[in-house]
Amino acid sequence: MFPLRDDNPHFLTPWVTFALIGLNVLAWALVQGFGFGAPLGQSVCTLGLLPGELLQTVAPGTRFPVSDVATCVLTDQPNWATLLTHMFLHGSWLHIIGNMWFLWIFGGNVEDSMGHVRFLFFYLLCGLGAAAAQIFADPSSSIPMVGASGAIGGVMGAYVLLYPKVRVTMLVFLGFFVTTFDLAAVWMVGYWFLVQVIGGIGSVGAQGGGVAFWAHVGGFVAGALLIFVFRDPKLVARHPHYGWR
Repeated sequence: MFPLRDDNPHFLTPWVTFALIGLNVLAWALVQGFGFGAPLGQSVCTLGLLPGELLQTVAPGTRFPVSDVATCVLTDQPNWATLLTHMFLHGSWLHIIGNMWFLWIFGGNVEDSMGHVRFLFFYLLCGLGAAAAQIFADPSSSIPMVGASGAIGGVMGAYVLLYPKVRVTMLVFLGFFVTTFDLAAVWMVGYWFLVQVIGGIGSVGAQGGGVAFWAHVGGFVAGALLIFVFRDPKLVARHPHYGWR
């Protein structure tokens, strides 16, 4: 299942959502070379989040290949800036397109609930919460983590608490048959969260790269908690689809 759109009006122009999408696309183009050749691997190694390097739980000099042309070499100098930079990098075209689509659909209405400046800080804090969860889940990992998925998970955690009954149109592939149907946000996001938890449990002890499921879970939980701090009651009160009404 893949969300196509939601039936949820905007009151504010989501400038921060637009800017975040733009920054991710610019990073993909200018820093990661549109995913081609050496720039992709080099960016993942230097700007991706490496738990084992940050916590120094993996010996300096440990090598981990991330592509045919790039290998990460862990150092004894943790780059704490990667807690932020990893949120704006991606590993493939499918990765960035999927993330930006989810941010486009759900980010604007969450920004609508708190205003532009609050939303920016909310988004970044959700990304940090996601990073903390992934680091806690595997503190000795030498695999770089990249992607906006954790921060967007926080957006989804906030969305489902703000607008649980909003109808989300889903695109469904059943073999060669493709159809759409509408689903309440609480069921759509709940299904997404369940998949992340199951994936996280299944990834325990796994070796090699893959999806950072626990980052998604951590971001979601962070967003669900932070929305009570960041939401503006005056902004959410005017929304026709707020809460369980």
